[in-house]
Order: sequence, then C-alpha cells, then structure tokens
Amino acid sequence: MSISRRSLIGGLAAAPALTALAACGGSGGGSGTTEITYGYIPDFNGASLLAIADDKGLWEENGLEATLQTFTNGPLQIQALGTGDLDFGYIGPGAMWLPASGKAKVITVNGVGQADRVIAQPGIDTIEALAGKKIAIPEGTSGDMIVQLALDAAGMSIDDIEKVAMDASTVVSAFASGQVDAAGIWYPMIDNIKEQVPDLVELAQNSDFADVMQFPNVMVTSTAFPEENEETTLAVLKVLRAAMDVRAEDLDTTIELTAAMTQQDAEAVAADAENGQYYSASELDELVEDGTIETWLTAMNGYFEDNGKIEGETVAPADYFTFDLFTEAGK
Repeated sequence: MSISRRSLIGGLAAAPALTALAACGGSGGGSGTTEITYGYIPDFNGASLLAIADDKGLWEENGLEATLQTFTNGPLQIQALGTGDLDFGYIGPGAMWLPASGKAKVITVNGVGQADRVIAQPGIDTIEALAGKKIAIPEGTSGDMIVQLALDAAGMSIDDIEKVAMDASTVVSAFASGQVDAAGIWYPMIDNIKEQVPDLVELAQNSDFADVMQFPNVMVTSTAFPEENEETTLAVLKVLRAAMDVRAEDLDTTIELTAAMTQQDAEAVAADAENGQYYSASELDELVEDGTIETWLTAMNGYFEDNGKIEGETVAPADYFTFDLFTEAGK
C-alpha cells in the first residue's frame, strides 16, 4: 500500500482506491442508518480515528454506515468533496490553504504534526549553508512549509536556494543518491533515507517554530455539507470525539488497530505515532474555547497568503472551521 504522509499539491497519477472497509452494516444500510463516504491517507494521522471507530462499533452506535476510501493526498480528497464523490476526508497541514481558500470546511483538528524536518547531506551544518544548493521540496506539503519557515528564520528566501520540486516518494531516492543537497521531508520517510545516508544532518524541525506556527492535520467536509446535513455532521463528530478519547487513553491498542487497517508493521506505525501530538475531545474543547486553534489557523492563513497559496480572498478560520458543531457534538 502506497503511503504519503502529507498532502501534495500536484495531483498524483494514482486514483483513490475504494477499500473493503464498509464499517458497521451491510452495503445497503439498515433502517435508520445514514450512509457516508470517508477518505483518509493510510498513515497513523489519517487512519487511527477511523480504525478505532470501526473496531469499537462507533459508526453503528451513531446511526452511520461508513465506506472508507484511501487517498494518496489531501487535495484529491478536497476535489472529491467538491464533486460530491466523498462526504468527509482527512488532510495534512500542507493542504490547509484549500479550506482557507473556501474549498472545504474543517470539522475538527485531528492532531498536531511533529514529523517534519529540513535534512541535509553530511557536511552541511546550517540553513545558511544551503545558499545556492539544490533542495528537494514536495510542493504544497508540510515539507514545503518547514523549508520556507527555516529560510525565513535564517533571513533567507526561496530565491536563495535552487528549489527542486518533486513528489515526496521521489525525495527518498534523490537524497539517497546525492542528486540533491537537502530536502524538506518528514518521518517515517526520513527513516528510509537514513538507511542509506545514516549521517544526514537535521537542520530544522517543527518544534523550532512552535511560537510561530503549529502544523495541525484535520478532518474536512465540503463547504455546504454541515449546513445541509447538520445531523449527519454531528453524528460523525460524535464518532470522532469518542475515537479521540480512546486514542488518548490507549495509544498502544490504537497503533495495533491502525497497523491492521493499513496493513503495516506495528513498529513502523508506532514510530509514526511518535511524531504527533494527539488530544482528547475535552482537550480540544478547551483549545477551541480559549481561541488557541483559531490562533493556529490564523497563523497558517498568514503563511499561505505570504507564499501565494491562497486562491482569491482568504477565508477566516471562524468561517471555515465548524467550531460550534464540534463542541455541540460533545454535549
């Protein structure tokens, strides 16, 4: 199963595959059951809540039957939401410019990523030393974001380096073969690179910019769905909130369930899970209440505006995040 940790802007050739997972019920749906389609990327961030929901019967408990679809990236899911081929989905921080451009609604934060790094070949020890060097960047991803943030912190810009745009999977081979001097990429892909370049240098990571930017990954739906289907949206949020609590309370079991769902080795999934911060539903309620999440998203809006990612006018977080529905689902 092909895995991509973050949302890529360029559409990949691979089309989303319909999984064999139709959670809680027959394909036709039972009496009083609402059928939904839900997209995800098959890594810990993208799949863990859905794996819990399937195992614990949370869909059925909330009157839903969920057909799950795997995707290679976030923008493909946003596209499917827009055409009505998908009801809900998951995107990483690199694709957050799409809700901020009015292309989707965010229904909840799923977690905050800590997996991204700027890595360099041995002997390159500072961001400043990247001047004029070739840097592999999967455009529109969190890898792209961390490179931009690192350059800015060093008083540099993208014009100071030789940007080499490529798919995330290609970064591994390009870096390992020495075709590029550095890259904006994330774990667990960095583990694959380290097998071939064990003495690579990590020049920057998410935590370096915690006071400037957080990297939330989120669950999304189409712009019109929450208003037109409020009861269904609330039911989905009840599922996600319950799954969040299970994940927060029992990470080991969550890792096992996610490994089984994504057909990966549990140790690899555990390593993936270490690179994120995950919240219980009540903790997210507090972050909504005190304005923390809105602050995160406002900062991201500013970043995307500064880097020319926003299409048209920027949508304020309060207009693309259904804060009220998330908290209502917890009552």
